[in-house]
Amino acid sequence: MSTWLALFILALGGILLVANDSGTIASLDAETFGFVVFGAALLVYLGGGLLGSYGGRAGQMLRDIVTWAAIGLGLVTLYAYRGELMPIADRVASELIPGRGMVVEQSASGEAEVKLTRRLGGHFTAEADVDGKSITMIVDTGATTVVLTQGDAKAIGIDTKSLRYNIPVMTANGTTMAARVRIGEIKIGPLTRSDVSALVTRKGGGLSESLLGMSFLSRLRSYEFSGDYLTLRG
Repeated sequence: MSTWLALFILALGGILLVANDSGTIASLDAETFGFVVFGAALLVYLGGGLLGSYGGRAGQMLRDIVTWAAIGLGLVTLYAYRGELMPIADRVASELIPGRGMVVEQSASGEAEVKLTRRLGGHFTAEADVDGKSITMIVDTGATTVVLTQGDAKAIGIDTKSLRYNIPVMTANGTTMAARVRIGEIKIGPLTRSDVSALVTRKGGGLSESLLGMSFLSRLRSYEFSGDYLTLRG
């Protein structure tokens, strides 16, 4: 019985949509009315099945209905506020998966640009390809040059033991010494720069992540901060 009633609701709704010329039905636009009809038909169909499967267990059926209604309301709420929640979701994802917050887009002029999402700690990070190795780097406009940790320097093939650590640099944990090097190539998405000046901090220098400083950023066409996003344009 519930199946036939659901089909009747769908058929009646279809007829009203086809015959409608005003653009609204029962004060609803055509699209919204279609969703309401579909939802009503689905509710009737599922309700009939539920009544049959639960038998006389009205209490259990009511609890299940309330549970699913709460889940549905939660999903609708998330969808309704998706615009406000997306920046938060991006920041959480970029914190849990460094580099996840990097998106390659195309500007109105057709140029490729890289959009970075601010992490929960307030930093912007980029998944950089440094001489063929993937390295997560903190974007730091206050750093005059790219700065590599000992581990990242070794990963790209730099002999850190032969370097001269004679340049003082400031880190979050104070002053340390660093050695000057040249990096063959750094790529951030489609943005590539060759022969980049950089520093390598000595072992135990207090730098937890490598920094993407101005020796790379200043060679881009532009970079722009906008709320929780940083856009790099090459």
